[in-house]
Amino acid sequence: MLEPLATAHLPPGVRARHIAHVNGLRMHVLEAGEAGRPLLLLLHGFPELAYSWRNIMLPLAEAGYHVVAPDQRGYGRTEGPVPVYDEDLTPYGPLGYVRDALALVAALGHTEVACVIGHDFGAPVAGNAALARPDVFRAVVMMSAPYGGPRAWPLGEQAVAEGLAGLASPALHAALARLDPPRRHYQWFYSTREADADMHRAPQGLHAFLRAYYHHKSADWAANKPHPLGDFTAEALAVMPTYYIMPAGLGMAATVAAEMPDAAAIAANRWLPEAALAVYAAEYGRTGFQGGLQSYRCTTSGQAAAEMRLFAGRGIEVPACFIAGSSDWGVHQKPGEFERMQGQNSKDAGCRDLRGCHLVPGAGHWVQQEQAEVVAGLVRAFLKGLSPG
Repeated sequence: MLEPLATAHLPPGVRARHIAHVNGLRMHVLEAGEAGRPLLLLLHGFPELAYSWRNIMLPLAEAGYHVVAPDQRGYGRTEGPVPVYDEDLTPYGPLGYVRDALALVAALGHTEVACVIGHDFGAPVAGNAALARPDVFRAVVMMSAPYGGPRAWPLGEQAVAEGLAGLASPALHAALARLDPPRRHYQWFYSTREADADMHRAPQGLHAFLRAYYHHKSADWAANKPHPLGDFTAEALAVMPTYYIMPAGLGMAATVAAEMPDAAAIAANRWLPEAALAVYAAEYGRTGFQGGLQSYRCTTSGQAAAEMRLFAGRGIEVPACFIAGSSDWGVHQKPGEFERMQGQNSKDAGCRDLRGCHLVPGAGHWVQQEQAEVVAGLVRAFLKGLSPG
């Protein structure tokens, strides 16, 4: 059995432990604050860990909360079935992660969560939890990935299978391949059998790969200047940086290698110093990336959309907040999703009670790490505005 993450890697006041029998997992969690206080559940993204929340956990605990951040299924020091390419993806589907979250809440001795907070792929997990069980997840903060909500069923007989839309569309994949130069969507690459080895065994080394990847998607990469894209077409998507719309002939390791920061930039990085990056490299060096990649395969196969059709036309009704970096292309990578999330006067809005939408200057995709103090302040202000109890 793995030991919890060493205290030496964590800020004072943040502790690590394992919790057994959490929906079939031995779940590794970081936590701060006293167990008897209202619960905040923090859900990381890809390629991240519970460790990604390290710098905002104590400020949230000091506001009077029990703050818990798990390594999600397939990540870090959470133990369970070893992720392999040829396996049933159901546990990695949208509701699979919600079941994990519910099981963790119960294992912690809580019956409800004051707020579930998610970043990157953790944002839709948080959003789906609030959508599916608003009686448990009483408020939600989503970071970097807007939540447009499950689409309503189209009326009438359809000419094509409704599920083959958006990122699950083979036609979109083919259209990207026809561009000059040919391109492919990163989620389609992440869905391939070779994606795990491409990153895990990156020619430049795993540490260097992660450095380039995190840099490329951050505000430190000056060319990150996101804007709305309009249509969900190959031509519209192709304006995004290569970490989203990749050269067709390259894997992710080679794609981000071209944007590796120099030694001076690395030394100047305060939000992800080398010692912190080494924690990620050690964890992913041990596990590889397949556990995280499974959720992308659920998306590109259409499985995720099909699973969420149970909630077709519904939106999140508990109080919600959205936070992202002003330099984060993730806000616009799914055209129309950011706008749909905010459509409070529309019956099909993703969030029916959106109380804040913040684009943080000086941050790219890793907003809670790049601007930890600002993000902690925004979350605390949102929590303070919620009704007592």
